[in-house]
Amino acid sequence: MTTSRITSAVAVLSALAFASAGPSAAGRADAATPVPILMYHVVTDPPAGAPYPELFVSKSDFAAQMRWLARHGYRAVTQRDVWNHWHRGTALPRKPVVISFDDGYRSVAEAALPEMRRRSWPGVLNLTVKNLRVSGGLSESRVRMLIAAGWELASHSLTHPDLTSLDDRSLSREVTHSRAALRSRFGVPVDFFCYPAGRHDARVIRAVRRAGYL
Repeated sequence: MTTSRITSAVAVLSALAFASAGPSAAGRADAATPVPILMYHVVTDPPAGAPYPELFVSKSDFAAQMRWLARHGYRAVTQRDVWNHWHRGTALPRKPVVISFDDGYRSVAEAALPEMRRRSWPGVLNLTVKNLRVSGGLSESRVRMLIAAGWELASHSLTHPDLTSLDDRSLSREVTHSRAALRSRFGVPVDFFCYPAGRHDARVIRAVRRAGYL
């Protein structure tokens, strides 16, 4: 999604939230409460020749989008916050939004974290385990810095494959071992899973559920 399309998506989600959330009070238990999720990848300008420039959002555009959300009454929450609201009736802000970051790039800590911290907002890091070992990926120390700032850690698989194309053994390894690896390294719950490239089917969903994700 390009920067302009992300900006447009924020406006569309705003209209959706206003229309469907209605005047309900914050904290009302309602399994139908809609919560938009915004997805980011790399928060910087794309370098020349970047193979997927649509995955980049400039630091200034990201900051402007966070200001827009705050100005229009949105407050960032985690997926756990949303799950607890839907299943246990715990409180949510009047206009909640999940701000998520896929894969795990260094710019998330360097550019996104300061903007989120300025508002005391948590983010959600959907971390691909292999990105801990690649150039431009998040280091373990930076992941711990995000966690210390109140961010939620979720799994985005071990190696970011198309899960629908894997045999059963490889599929189980991607969803189960990634959760175990992240929990072991960082000592936090890893209860949510983000499908790489959004690719999933009924078999993949079953594997994710068997792995213990919520």
